[in-house]
Amino acid sequence: MNTATLKSGAVRQVNGKKTLSYALLAAVIAYFAYIFFAFDIAGLGQRASLENARTLVADSYSYKTHITKSNRGAGTLTAAIEGEKKGRYPDGSYPEWVDGNGTDAFVTLRDGTVVELTGKVVYYDVPDYGPIKITTRNSGIDLELPTADVPPFISASRNRVAITVPGGRINVTKSKTEIFRYFTGWEMFFFTLDSPFYGKSPAQLAYLASTAPRIDPNSSNLALMWDGFWNNAMWRHADVAWAIFETILMAFLGTIGAALIALPLAFLSAQNFTKNMVARFSMRRAFDFLRGVDGLIWTIILSRAFGPGPLTGALAILLTDTGTFGKMFSETLENVDEKQIEGIRSTGAKPLQRYRFGVLPQITPVFISQVLYYLESNTRSATVIGAIVGGGIGLLLTQAIITGKDWEEVTYYIVLIVLMVMMMDSLSGWLRSKLIGNKGS
Repeated sequence: MNTATLKSGAVRQVNGKKTLSYALLAAVIAYFAYIFFAFDIAGLGQRASLENARTLVADSYSYKTHITKSNRGAGTLTAAIEGEKKGRYPDGSYPEWVDGNGTDAFVTLRDGTVVELTGKVVYYDVPDYGPIKITTRNSGIDLELPTADVPPFISASRNRVAITVPGGRINVTKSKTEIFRYFTGWEMFFFTLDSPFYGKSPAQLAYLASTAPRIDPNSSNLALMWDGFWNNAMWRHADVAWAIFETILMAFLGTIGAALIALPLAFLSAQNFTKNMVARFSMRRAFDFLRGVDGLIWTIILSRAFGPGPLTGALAILLTDTGTFGKMFSETLENVDEKQIEGIRSTGAKPLQRYRFGVLPQITPVFISQVLYYLESNTRSATVIGAIVGGGIGLLLTQAIITGKDWEEVTYYIVLIVLMVMMMDSLSGWLRSKLIGNKGS
């Protein structure tokens, strides 16, 4: 073969690879173009609301107190943290920034401006804009502004007026008037309004827990303090702790149960241990079926069969992981060192003894490593599964998201989930280092 022929062949190969590279690049570009139009990326900016995003972020690290005045009947005035009955101030009692008499009030916002509630009239003088007067009637809401045009910070219709200013928010409908004032922090995280420890500083709490006279003669102040925190009606710490335990229990039962079931079945799908092709093929297809159906699908199916609950979630994890473990364990079994098994056989050991002393020691490191990894991973999965089957921290997280108003609780649950996953990661790393000798992080 002459030089010209070799050169021509090399050029054709190079050109072919270039053509293939350009074709792949064009396919990737076409794919992203399809995504751009199919998911309407261009319209994302129009659908997104920066104001809603800011409100969501603010709600995650702050709380708001609702001052609510009924626009029907006697026009009762109430104050409640996050608008919940559990966070409601006693009748006739209000925060220090509210000067009220049960029906009318002067409410001072965060920026020092004052909203006046008198009868069915709301009066608010906005700095650098002017006075706003809102009157509620049976026929609708009358809005009087100092200008002909409605400014951007006011949303107005015949039945609703909403004003958003740096100091807070005002929402007026025919049925009620609400004023929201935001504060940084998670209010009543430790104690509720009816607790004798509410509003106390750390130094005062230390004094009450140590040397102060007993508030309740039948219980120490420290025990009373713990009971007030643990049974907090707003944050429900006891329920949250139980939900975390349920989530971990779902992951543990599902993962360990799947490993115990998959290990003996894996021998049936390993070629070097099961010579019967029909049995081996059937077991492999069973593993494919179990892991081919996603855990969430198993959750929905099992919840219809067994009803909601943590056990249903554990069974869903068990079914999915049985298929996954079965495949991994069978592949590990097919790669064991036959010399060790032959050595055990030469001693006259029976089949079960050969498996026990010749096979299990070889696969134990892989077995433990994979089980611990999936235990950690399933802790996260159990959060989502719990939201479907009605158990664990996932249920509490979903309930908090659905309400759409207590986003500080959502943040609280997410923080706990992250800490739970970190704890499981550290625990699995420690167990791995102790059981198979790896230095876990």
